[in-house]
Amino acid sequence: MVNFGKKILVVDDEEKIVEVVKSYLEHSGYEVHEAYNGDQALSMFERVEPSLVVLDLMLPDMSGEEICKTIRKQSRVPIIMLTAKVEEEDILKGLDIGADDYITKPFSPKQLVARVGAVLRRAAEDPVPLSNIISFNDDLVIDNLKYEVRKNNNTVNLTPNEFKILMTLVKYPKKTFTREELICIALGDDFKGFDRTVDTHIKNLRQKIETDPKVPKYILTVHGIGYRFDGE
Repeated sequence: MVNFGKKILVVDDEEKIVEVVKSYLEHSGYEVHEAYNGDQALSMFERVEPSLVVLDLMLPDMSGEEICKTIRKQSRVPIIMLTAKVEEEDILKGLDIGADDYITKPFSPKQLVARVGAVLRRAAEDPVPLSNIISFNDDLVIDNLKYEVRKNNNTVNLTPNEFKILMTLVKYPKKTFTREELICIALGDDFKGFDRTVDTHIKNLRQKIETDPKVPKYILTVHGIGYRFDGE
């Protein structure tokens, strides 16, 4: 099947949810691995090297946020959070620490499979780079072959969505993008989120690639419109 070889790590302490999700994902051709707590999740992540993680926020030994932060220190693998929290601020908090998408409980297993496919497609369909290695002012380097960003010779860990937003801006320097355009071009038409999600990703990018995030020189705000990249 088209998804053959794609490994999905499902992390949830409710066995029935894991069984249902696993069944639907396997039916769609994915190889599924399951974990029921934080320790199992991190151990399984190291061993399996999944293509995507479906992560419940409420686990018995540690929070999904903690697991997400730990994974983000070493990997850009896409993460979809499962949460019973429906408040916008809670969802934005999850995106702020590196999640790529979220699904609120209760959810449709078919919807989850569709979202898994959409997130994996977005992760694979990065904007076409201007060149393999792009350098700005000798302190910011983007290596498109390795999907790597370096700031002052130190590797910067970006989430898949952060990397795609950055590459969309870099591909069209000086061009101002609205939030809606960044969602459409970088994240895809099937992205389910708020316009403020883009602001969260931009804030995270500035923290990671700007010398002074409060006075950015690369990702600039065009008030009332959106954002543009201003590197030379």
